[in-house]
This record gives sequence, structure tokens and C-alpha cells, in this order.
Amino acid sequence: MRILVTRAAEDAGRTAQRLEAMGHDAVIAPVTRIAPTGAPRPSGIWDALIVTSLHAEEALRTLEDRSLPVFAVGERTAAAVRGAGFGTVAVAEGDAVSLSALVRDRLPPGRTLLHVTARHHKDEPALSLRAAGFRVVQWEAYEARAAERLPEAAVAALRAGRIDAVLHYSRRSADLFLRLAGEAGLSPFLSGPVHVCLSADVADPLEALGLPVRLARRPEEDALLAAVPAALR
Repeated sequence: MRILVTRAAEDAGRTAQRLEAMGHDAVIAPVTRIAPTGAPRPSGIWDALIVTSLHAEEALRTLEDRSLPVFAVGERTAAAVRGAGFGTVAVAEGDAVSLSALVRDRLPPGRTLLHVTARHHKDEPALSLRAAGFRVVQWEAYEARAAERLPEAAVAALRAGRIDAVLHYSRRSADLFLRLAGEAGLSPFLSGPVHVCLSADVADPLEALGLPVRLARRPEEDALLAAVPAALR
């Protein structure tokens, strides 16, 4: 099967290798690229850090106090946190809801948390943590910058009907994919492949257009890739 990978170039190569090991052909079509924002780190004293993406690793390396406890959204993010030199890492189940629950289980209300996050980020886990009495300060240290166009190879493959599935990792990247595909004149060809999504939120803009969608059982890449064979039956 030929699978279109829309995630940022920094991650797409690794995903392509995994797909090829599963016997699929991967076509890389990043709709974003990860870049530091240059935003200064907020001043203050933190009781713990919250990290919701492995892309925070570069920013984490600038922090002097590596003894701070860190709450990571999932295992791959936790590996990046450890790679940045932090030794005390608690790992959630791959989504913001479980991350918020983990923090609330481990720390008493009133603690101050630094959330190292992206410029375009969702309300959670900060919203529920603030409601529970935590002070959450967000450092928008990196961003996923939108690509200007889809690669020519991806455009040609979609137009020729040679893509069996498209992988979508975030709501924003799904929106960007639809916009870039529309600008390339590909909208009539998007109902051919199955759109395999990390979560229902990611799938919303695709389902709104009536495109065929399949969801991962859990919001993590292992589950997303595991959903591909079933989606193509």
C-alpha cells in the first residue's frame, strides 16, 4: 500500500521508515515544519514542567535546573525529555486529558507549572489544571510553520489515485492539508484514499467534507499505524 505522510519533515522520515518496515510505500508530504519561535522563557520559579511534544526538547536544553520533575504526554515525548537531561519524568497515556489527570494525582493544587508548548496549542491540559487550582504558565517555544505547497510527487500521486491512505496527526495539520490540496486542485481526488487520524478532533474537518475516515484506538503513533491495515481492508 502507498501511504501519504503529512507530518512535519522532522518526523516524517522516521514514520516513513516504520511504514516501509510494515511493507508499505511511504510518500512524504509535510504540511508543516517545526521551528523555534524565539519567544523568551517566562521568568519565575517552577514546581514542575509540562511537556506535550518531543519538539520541546531544544527549549528544554536551555533550562538550567534539570532536577525539576517533568510531566510528559507520552513515551516518545518522555524520551525527548530524558534526552534533554531531565531524570524525573512521569508519563501520561498520550493525550492531554490523561496528562492533566496525572499532574492532579501527583501534585497538590497551588503549584506553579511551566508548560513548554507550541505557538498553536489547544486549551488542554492548562484549562483543567487551572480549574483544579494550579498556576500554569505557558512558554510558546516552538511552532509548526505552514508549508507553502504540497510536494510535486505527492500531488501527482494523489491526482493519479495512487495513494491508498493519508496519515493525519493533528487538527491543524489536517486543516492545512485540505487547504494545500485545494490550492493544488486536488479536492476531487481526496475521497479515494482513507484518511487515518490520530483522534476524532483531528478527523473533524475531513469528516465535514464527507471523506472516508478511520481513527486510531489511542492518540499515539503506534495505534495510528496499527489502524492502517484495518482501514485498507
